[in-house]
Amino acid sequence: MYDFAYQKPGSLADAVKALGADGDAKALAGGMTYIPVLKQRLAKPSTVVDLSGLGMKGISVAGGVVKIGAMTTHMTVANSAEVKSAIPALAALAGMIGDDAVRHRGTIGGSIANNDPAADYPAAALALGATIVTDRRSIKADDFFTGMFSTALEQGEIITAVEFPVPAKAAYEKFRNPASRYAIVGVFVARTAGGARVAVTGAGQGGVFRHAEMEKALTGNFSAAAIKGIKTPPNDLNGDIHASSEYRAHLVGVIAGRAVAKAG
Repeated sequence: MYDFAYQKPGSLADAVKALGADGDAKALAGGMTYIPVLKQRLAKPSTVVDLSGLGMKGISVAGGVVKIGAMTTHMTVANSAEVKSAIPALAALAGMIGDDAVRHRGTIGGSIANNDPAADYPAAALALGATIVTDRRSIKADDFFTGMFSTALEQGEIITAVEFPVPAKAAYEKFRNPASRYAIVGVFVARTAGGARVAVTGAGQGGVFRHAEMEKALTGNFSAAAIKGIKTPPNDLNGDIHASSEYRAHLVGVIAGRAVAKAG
C-alpha cells in the first residue's frame, strides 16, 4: 500500500465533510474491493474515510418497498426473513455473493457505489427499478449506473440506503467464475407493475445494462419460451480469458431463460 491518512467519522455529516474537503479522499465501506486495490497499489488516496461508524444498517418493509441501509452486509440481506418474504430473489442473490467472509464484511452500499461490471447487486437494483438514496438526494437506478466502475455519485456524496419496490415475481441466475464467484454472466428478471425488466451483469463493456428486447417479449408473455429465440449481439460485450464476447452473448440467453423459469 501507499501511505494514506485514516479517518473514522462518527456522523454522516462529518464523513461528508471529510470526503468533500479533499478530492483525493476515498470512502471505505466493507472494503472487499477497495482493500485489495490498495494492497496492489492500484489506488493512491490521500485519506481513507471509514464509514463503519455511521450505522446506516438495517432492513424495513413498508408500502411495497424494501429499504436496506447502505452498510447492511450481504449476509444480513441473505438471511433476512423480511427480504425472503418480500423479494426472495434479492435474498438469494445476496447469498450468491463471494464466500462467507465476503458476505459477512461486504455491504450493499459499497457494492452499488463501486459498480463493478461483474457485481450482482447492480443487476438487482436495475431490474427492480430501485432508488439509491444518498445524503443529499434520491437517484433512480436507471440514472445511477453510468458505465464501468462509474456512477452518478458526486464528490463527497454517500449512499445511505437502497429502496427496492416489491415486484410481482423475480429471480436471479448467474454463470459464475468458480474462483471469485463474480458473474461471468448474471441476469436478474422481474415482473413489475410497469412491465418486465431484465438486467444483465458480467457481460457488458459498460457494466450492467437492461435488455430491451427481452423486456418487450416478457411484458407480453412472462415465460422462458418468450425469449428463447432472442439473440444478444456480442459487439458491446466483454471478452477475456474466462469467456469470449460471443460466448457471453450465448450465455445471456441461457441464463435469462433460467431466471424466468425460476421466477415462475
